[in-house]
Amino acid sequence: MLPKMPPRSGQVGFVYVPPYRVQGVSVAGEQTVVQVPELDVAFDIGMCPRVALASPYVALSHGHMDHVGGLPYYFSQRMFQRMGPGTCVCHAALEQPLTAMMQSWIDLEQQRTQHRIVGLEPDQEIEIKNNIFLRAIAVSHTVPALGYAVIERRSKLREEFAGLPQDKLRELKSQGTEITRILEIPLVAYTGDTELGPFLYRDEFVKAKIVISECTFFEPDHRSRASVGKHLHADDIAALLNVWQADAVVLVHFSRRTNMLQAREHLAETVGAETMERVHVLMDHRTNRLRYEQQLAEVPEQTTC
Repeated sequence: MLPKMPPRSGQVGFVYVPPYRVQGVSVAGEQTVVQVPELDVAFDIGMCPRVALASPYVALSHGHMDHVGGLPYYFSQRMFQRMGPGTCVCHAALEQPLTAMMQSWIDLEQQRTQHRIVGLEPDQEIEIKNNIFLRAIAVSHTVPALGYAVIERRSKLREEFAGLPQDKLRELKSQGTEITRILEIPLVAYTGDTELGPFLYRDEFVKAKIVISECTFFEPDHRSRASVGKHLHADDIAALLNVWQADAVVLVHFSRRTNMLQAREHLAETVGAETMERVHVLMDHRTNRLRYEQQLAEVPEQTTC
């Protein structure tokens, strides 16, 4: 008797929310890596699929193996493929352990893999692109953990100076008058693994264009398990969807025991069909493929890149 072929695993999920791609692999307890290529960042790196290498920044939510296991490979492959050193942004409590981990790899391989590890305290941030900042947000998990928001800063003329001629504006500026104000525009927010808390009601989540959120438990009798592990339950997501204004909420961190169809039906019954149009499941390959094919059909002359 011929043996069965091994199961196919690790297929990259893909959701397109113009102008951003959200892509990666996320299975609770196995691996999570979620990349937004246009913003140069991947959130977590439990393993390192090829697409993740293109991101010069990896933002770690916490130190569990299924979220950090691919980090040494990420650093190594970026150097091997001459893509330049990668940068890992993490909770300040993880900076020293991750540095020690990378030193162990240097000792093991007998070669020095260039890498950069930046620890952030809650509400600290780092610039990842011109006027684009990655902000750390304290969340609540079983270990030190962060969520993140990618925020664009734009300079806008103050309302009281609107309509003034350019020469007058230049004169005011030369006199030291602050004629502009800075607007913060949340582009993408990432919850990481967390329980429900007031931090998920901050403006960075409420006003983000895209929210990438873990959702590990769906069964009604699993509320206690979600509480013990400090994870989000589908009922928590339903409550948050009433507040989050995002064009798209991308759910990640489903476990293999979760039936995709039943999960969607449970959410739809709770939040309604209209709200469900904003909800996408990263690893629901069939639904996401059909949606993307529809997007392509709506712009038939556009070529993929």
